[in-house]
Amino acid sequence: MSRIGRKPVPVPEAVTVEVGPGRVAVKGPKGELTQRLSPEMTVEQDDGAIVVKRPTDRGEHRALHGLTRSLIANMVEGVTDGFEKKLEIQGVGYRAQLKGKKLELALGYSHPVAVDPPEGIEFEVPQPTEIIVRGIDKQLVGQVAADIRKRRPPEPYKGKGIRYRGEHVLRKVGKRA
Repeated sequence: MSRIGRKPVPVPEAVTVEVGPGRVAVKGPKGELTQRLSPEMTVEQDDGAIVVKRPTDRGEHRALHGLTRSLIANMVEGVTDGFEKKLEIQGVGYRAQLKGKKLELALGYSHPVAVDPPEGIEFEVPQPTEIIVRGIDKQLVGQVAADIRKRRPPEPYKGKGIRYRGEHVLRKVGKRA
């Protein structure tokens, strides 16, 4: 008994989707993405939408169904609009700048920290204290942003470091005399 469960993923006209055994390829105006899928899930194209079906209602099939649907929806959104993560740098003397395509960070170390963008990722630095990571692959954009943040995570006493825009850092009280 196959169940649909969740709503189908709508596909805009500018996007083409190829469904093969165990994989889905999505091509759009911003690029092309391919994803391997579980052989237990059935993916079909149906009248301008992609429908994911699961074989049973067991817990692992329901979880895999939601994951598969989310991955395909993120691929469609990525090739049409793209994704971005915004990071903020706080601290005296902490700054970022672009050198070609590389991102160069001054984070209080004795040397500048250079970050090479992987294939499909681009950096933008509108201000020396802001970094924007852009790309079509949601997982890769999030991973690159997390790697940049890991270079100097925000510390709890003065709040210095790299944080996501809108992230709240819990502050601690320092020593008292």
